[in-house]
Amino acid sequence: MSDTSEIQTRKRKHLEVCLQEPVEYTRLTTGLERYRLRYRALPELALEDVDLSTQFLGKTLKAPFLIGAMTGGEAHGGRINHALAQAAEELGVGMMLGSQRVMLEHPQAQSSFQVRAVAPRTLLIGNLGLVQLNKGYGLQQLRQAVELVQADALALHINPLQEALQVGGDTDFRGLLHKLQGLLPQVEFPVILKEVGHGIGREIAQHLANLPFAALDVAGAGGTSWARVEELVHHGRILHPELVEIGIPTAQALVECRSVLPHKPLVASGGIRSGTDAAKALALGAQVVAVARPLVEPALKGPEAVVDWIQNFLHELRVALFAIGARTPAEALGRIENVQ
Repeated sequence: MSDTSEIQTRKRKHLEVCLQEPVEYTRLTTGLERYRLRYRALPELALEDVDLSTQFLGKTLKAPFLIGAMTGGEAHGGRINHALAQAAEELGVGMMLGSQRVMLEHPQAQSSFQVRAVAPRTLLIGNLGLVQLNKGYGLQQLRQAVELVQADALALHINPLQEALQVGGDTDFRGLLHKLQGLLPQVEFPVILKEVGHGIGREIAQHLANLPFAALDVAGAGGTSWARVEELVHHGRILHPELVEIGIPTAQALVECRSVLPHKPLVASGGIRSGTDAAKALALGAQVVAVARPLVEPALKGPEAVVDWIQNFLHELRVALFAIGARTPAEALGRIENVQ
């Protein structure tokens, strides 16, 4: 088991770096700028007719929006998670917790993840690293991650590049597909597979095609580079400028995964920064979008600031859908063109 102070210190440094340092890709973009929404001068609907509500993982969201995975298990983690959860509850959107490994190994960290009391109706998604299946984790730990926070679903994140650049990172990713094949049929809750910001492409989607997971978060490149975060955390500078730019842009990851998994719900995350970005992602085949880093600063101010940020985002999304004549997020599909 890892030392509590080491894990908490790393999480604190992750948060500090994300708030204070340039952690986004410097050359790779999301690729969404290469697409243009198909404007309709006669949308044949009123703005108020646009209905953002969306079905996802068996729940109705008031908008196709998830608060993405961020933090927990360190000094500010509980404060941030509770602010995010209160905002999610007020707005009727979903929330994904940060990695829960720390709370499974050190129960005193559980309270920073336990937000159900302030978000009784919110779609709440737990989170564990898939590589932990090679470190002794199994069905019991997956169930604990869900039960201890009363989550509705569990995200299993895959992050080989981040782990490779993290001091003491877990880098044995062998045999994980086989282990998933055995585990997924046994779980009683929906499981999402997700990257952390370096993207999932066609080849991996093909390997996942026959696995009974509930959704896939493509988590593409163009937003926060967690490889870059790790180098800044441990070295204070970027030692490997080419490595930290590796990734599949969000738009490309979305298109490739949709082509291989046409009926699987997809989450678009990785550099989604505006309602127009979200509309483009929906038009490319996402069911919902997830936003993380832009919400950290508002969360430190309190739930009201988070609500304000998300409301502005959703207003822009509503107007963008109106402008392309889409009455619902699902109707946005295909109302886009590649301009590069």
